Amino acid sequence: MATKVIYFTVRESEERAEFRDDFPADDVKDIFRAAAEAGPHDILKLYNCRGNIVNISPKLEPNTPDQPYKLEVVAAHCTGNITLTAQLGFDVGDLESRIQCLEKKIMLEGGETPSVVFDMRNKVEQFREKLENVEHLSWLGLFKDISSTSLHPFWSRKSSHRKSEEHNKRLFDKFLKISNVQITEEVKLYLRKPTFDNWQWEDAEMVVLLQQMFIDLDFTSKFNIELPVLQNFLYEVYKNYNHIPFHNFRHCFCVSQMMYGLSWLVNLSETMGDLDVMIMLTSAICHDLDHPGYNNAYQVNARTELALRYNDISPLENHHCAVAFEILARKHCNIFGNVPPETFKKIREGMIRCILATDMQRHSEILNKFRAMLNEGFDFSNKDHKDVLMMILIKVSDISNEARPMDVSEPWLDCLLKEFFNQSDVEKLEGLPVAPFMDREKVSKPSSQVGFIRYVLLPLFESLGQLFPPLDEHIILPVKEALNYYTDMEGTIRVEQSKKAQPI
Repeated sequence: MATKVIYFTVRESEERAEFRDDFPADDVKDIFRAAAEAGPHDILKLYNCRGNIVNISPKLEPNTPDQPYKLEVVAAHCTGNITLTAQLGFDVGDLESRIQCLEKKIMLEGGETPSVVFDMRNKVEQFREKLENVEHLSWLGLFKDISSTSLHPFWSRKSSHRKSEEHNKRLFDKFLKISNVQITEEVKLYLRKPTFDNWQWEDAEMVVLLQQMFIDLDFTSKFNIELPVLQNFLYEVYKNYNHIPFHNFRHCFCVSQMMYGLSWLVNLSETMGDLDVMIMLTSAICHDLDHPGYNNAYQVNARTELALRYNDISPLENHHCAVAFEILARKHCNIFGNVPPETFKKIREGMIRCILATDMQRHSEILNKFRAMLNEGFDFSNKDHKDVLMMILIKVSDISNEARPMDVSEPWLDCLLKEFFNQSDVEKLEGLPVAPFMDREKVSKPSSQVGFIRYVLLPLFESLGQLFPPLDEHIILPVKEALNYYTDMEGTIRVEQSKKAQPI
C-alpha cells in the first residue's frame, strides 16, 4: 500500500509526516507528538487550512506544502492546578535540600561524605532531570526527514538549556546573602589545593569562592575592582553557562579553581606577574561561556550559525570570547573598568589568546611550541615564552579532572560521556560524521580515558612539570594513578567479555 505525505507546521517550523492508511492510530499520533516534542500526556490539536480542528488519524487527508495543517501543543493533561509535588506525593526540591543538609552535617562531624550519599544525590538529580527535560528521549527524532542538514535542528532548542529567570534570581539572592560571610582559613587553604572537591558545594557557594579568589590574590585592590562590580560580573557569568551535562558552571568553577591552585602552588604571581595571573584566572572563568553541549566538529559539520559566523575556525572558543567581552562591556559588570586603556588592551589580548588555546584542535601545535622553548631554555622575561606558558596553564586547568581524587574525577567522566553520547545520537539522526570516542556503542569509561591520559594528559602535564617540578607530586602523580586505574578497569572488562564469549 502506498504511503501518503502530510505537510504541517508546529511552532512556525515546517514539518512533514509519511505513513500508510493501515498504520495504527496510536503510531500516527506518536509521529505528530514526536515532531512537536510533546510528552505522552500533552494534548495535541491539528487544524486544517480553514482553521477547523481535524482528527489525527491514519485517515487524515493528504495535502500540499502550500496548504499545511497546523499542529499545536495546547497543554499537559492535568486536572485543575495540581502541582508537581501533589502529583508525585513529595517535593523533589525538599528532598534535595535534605540531602544537602545531610552532606554538610557529615562534613562537619566526620570530614568525609560516604559514597551512598553521593549516590542518593545523583539519583535525585537524575530524577529531576527526567521530570524537567525530555531531550534524552531519542524517539523524538525517529520520524524526522533528515535527508538535508538544517542550520537549526528541531531538537536543538536553545531555551531548553537556559536557566530560568526565577532560578537565576534565587541564585543571586542567595549569593548576596552569603557573599559577606567570613570564609575560614581552613576553607581558603583547601581552595588552593588540586584535591578540592567541587561536588560538596552549591552553585551560590561556588560563586562566593570565585569572589574569594580575586580577594585572596589581592586583585580587588591591585586593579581597583569594586566588589559590587565583581559580584555582578560573576553573576552574569553564572547566567551564561547553560544547563548541560559537562560544559556547565560547575566545570567553569573547577577549571578556575585549578588555575587558582596552580598560581599558589608554583607562585605564578612572582614568576609571571599579577596581571598575567588575573588574565588567566578570568579566562578560566569565561572559557566555556554559553557552551551549547555540542563540540566544534558538530558546529562545522552541521553548518551552524556559529560555524558560519567564525568561518569554521574555533567557532565555540570564539563565541566564548565574544560572550565574555559582551559581559565586560556592561559598565556594572566591567571588573577592568578602572585600569588604564593600555592595560585593558593587554587583558583583552591575553584573554582571547588563552580562551582560543582551549580548542583541542590546537593541542599539538601549542604543546610542541612549549617543548621547543623548554629545550632552548625557558625565559620568563621573554613575552613570547610567557604567552605560550599562559596557554599551557589554561589547557592544563581545562582538562585537569584526572589530577583530582578519583571520587571527584570519576563523576566528571560520567558527565562528559553523557554530553558526548547526546551529541553522537543527534549526529546519527542528522546523518553527520560520528567520532568513535563519542559513540555510546563503541566506547566505555576505561577505553575513553586510557588513550586520552596516556597520549594527551601526561605529555602536557609532564612538560609543565619540567618547568615547575613541584607539580609532579600534586598533579602528575595523580594522573599516572588514574591511568593505572582505568587500565586495570579496561583489563577486567576484557577478561569478563572473553569469559562470556566462551561456550559453556
